[in-house]
Amino acid sequence: MYAEERHQRIVEQARHDGRVEVTTLAAELDVTAETIRRDLTTLERHGLLRRVHGGAIPVERFGFEPALAHRATMLAEEKERIATAALAEVPEAGAILLDAGTTTGCLAGLLPTDRELTVVTNGLDIAVQLAPHPHLSLFLIGGRVRTRTRATVGEWTRAPLAVTYVDVAFMGTNGISVVRGLTTPDTAEAAVKQCMMAGARRVAVLADHTKFSIDHFAHFGHLDEVDVIISDSGLDPALADELAAAGPRVVRA
Repeated sequence: MYAEERHQRIVEQARHDGRVEVTTLAAELDVTAETIRRDLTTLERHGLLRRVHGGAIPVERFGFEPALAHRATMLAEEKERIATAALAEVPEAGAILLDAGTTTGCLAGLLPTDRELTVVTNGLDIAVQLAPHPHLSLFLIGGRVRTRTRATVGEWTRAPLAVTYVDVAFMGTNGISVVRGLTTPDTAEAAVKQCMMAGARRVAVLADHTKFSIDHFAHFGHLDEVDVIISDSGLDPALADELAAAGPRVVRA
């Protein structure tokens, strides 16, 4: 395979999966890891990829927030594994909060419906999913609806969160790094996420491996405010150790 063909394959895979890993590409393309690193450097110089820890991210992910319907189709198996692992953090009884998002949406679909749980969410899709279950006490927080994520945001959302306290807040994030912590592209969503974390006894962040080593515009939380990060097996073990050293327990499902 010529270098140009390899470069095209790498870019296409990065855009499809949201991220590429050096070791995986080297095995798939039957070249050395050093060759892949040179390829990623070349593609970064051409403005197609951005190098991150252990791999690269397509530039479309920076400064661009995919719509919810598109995100729901990405890494579906990994998100299902993350949601399944997150069930261990759901209390037998009490109150939980589900942040709007596709991975938290997967968790909503797996929640046991025979428990007396109170569920608070700002995700319209999550609320619709849970509404038919009579044993769940469901609270949908109002506010301005962001069309792209179908999440409620703004003062109407933050006000009730200020007087709400839950056992566990299951949070989504667009980016997570050792230095910057938790970030998202939108300041209104960041403000709501801050309120959610502040009103929870424990915080669990659900994030697939493509979200790591990425920093977005709006910061909403530090790693020492997080109790557990639940990701998939694609998360680099060395990076998982770095994250754990900053405070949270890290689960690779």
